[in-house]
Amino acid sequence: MTSDAATPAPHPPSPSRPPLRPTLRFTFSHPAHAIALGFGAGLAPVAPGTAGTLWGWVSFLMLQAWLPPAALGWVLLASLAVGWWACTVTARALRSFDPGNVVWDEIVAFWIVLWLLMPAGFAAQLAAFVLFRFFDAVKPGPVGWADRRFHGLGWGGGFGILFDDLVAAFCTLLVIAVWRFL
Repeated sequence: MTSDAATPAPHPPSPSRPPLRPTLRFTFSHPAHAIALGFGAGLAPVAPGTAGTLWGWVSFLMLQAWLPPAALGWVLLASLAVGWWACTVTARALRSFDPGNVVWDEIVAFWIVLWLLMPAGFAAQLAAFVLFRFFDAVKPGPVGWADRRFHGLGWGGGFGILFDDLVAAFCTLLVIAVWRFL
């Protein structure tokens, strides 16, 4: 990887091998990087997780227009497996356990929320977006536990990148279910 592909991050975990900050060139240098970085959504200078979730929302609505719910379920399942691989490869290349620019975890987790929520109007989708961003950013209770559970630059670390967002998706759906029940 050349210096054109990524630049050093401001807070390195190790002085000998600082983490890298991805660039557009880095993003499209490998299919795993493009996927993990949400095809560029993760390069947002502010709140890349929110940008990734927004990209997930828009892309889900586009997928939903073309695929029936059962096919979307298979796409979600494949996206989890591909995302695990992509997040693992990209985190290793960026030399970081959970790079903030990796947003595939937000994308696929929010796809799951929308897949289970639909059909729903804009207000319900917006509420799901706000709840999901709250759980993902603040990491209360089980989401914080999930965030601390798996770390490393190997396959377990790639799963860890996805795991806390899957728990955030579960918490989002739980709140929505309780809200609808009341």
